[in-house]
Amino acid sequence: MSDLSITSRAAAAEEEREAALPRHVRGYWGNVWQRLRYDYVTLFFLGLIAVIVLSAVFAPLIAPFDPDKASMAHRLKPLFFHTNILGTDEQGRDILSRILYGGRTSLLMGIVPVVVATVVGGLFGVVAGYLGGRVGTLIMRGMDVFFAFPSVLLAVAISGSLGGGMINQLITLTVVLTPPLCRVAETATSQIRSMDFVDAARASGASTISILFHHVLVNAVSPVLVYASTLVSASILLASGLSFLGLGVSPPTPDWGLMLSTLRQAIYVQPVVCAMPGLAILITSIAFNLVSDGLRQAMDVKA
Repeated sequence: MSDLSITSRAAAAEEEREAALPRHVRGYWGNVWQRLRYDYVTLFFLGLIAVIVLSAVFAPLIAPFDPDKASMAHRLKPLFFHTNILGTDEQGRDILSRILYGGRTSLLMGIVPVVVATVVGGLFGVVAGYLGGRVGTLIMRGMDVFFAFPSVLLAVAISGSLGGGMINQLITLTVVLTPPLCRVAETATSQIRSMDFVDAARASGASTISILFHHVLVNAVSPVLVYASTLVSASILLASGLSFLGLGVSPPTPDWGLMLSTLRQAIYVQPVVCAMPGLAILITSIAFNLVSDGLRQAMDVKA
């Protein structure tokens, strides 16, 4: 028997042994991975997100042209015009190169505000849900002020007050996304604080800080992370919308929303070329949404 066959049999036996383990032996995250590894739709779109992220990170190595190099002699050229695979924009710049570089800005606006909002909103929500009383009421009523406005109008109002620019756009998106994450964390914590293991920790003399970080926070992180994953696509769409309205990054910085804004004047001349940045936004948003759905199902593991 060949070494390859022996290795394959050993790997198969190991997988069978792992699958046969009781859930409490594998642990929570072991159960999550066990369910996620067979969700091929989620894994496919997770791979697609990895490709999008890597394309943005290595844009200087992949992009065929300088994204800011204009050529008035090659304005609004169609797909597959010479070496311009996706055509050119209103200033003769290569669309493919600008989409690759624009992915950096769009992904930054989609991921960083969600991460910051998850940390800030999660901590405020856990504190409000565990302490309750006046502290909890003060925190949640403050968050409810932001809930009084639709997220798009709130983002436009904050961004209009702060002005354009990447930093101001990051601040705007973080402020908009923090209240819903705080609400999710507060709801989860309110359910966890009445469970037996929290009462046992409290009866054993553990401090409030210790209970929050070692018992409440670790159990509330799952629903918060699942909900946060659904907000990445929303953050990308909000950022693109702000850039489209001129409240985001400033030209000539490549950005998918800004590209849509500048190309809208040429939609009757080269409609397919003008749709390329929108297609990038659509594919990325769908990928993040489907991955978040897969994570939600995988993390819904019963003990």
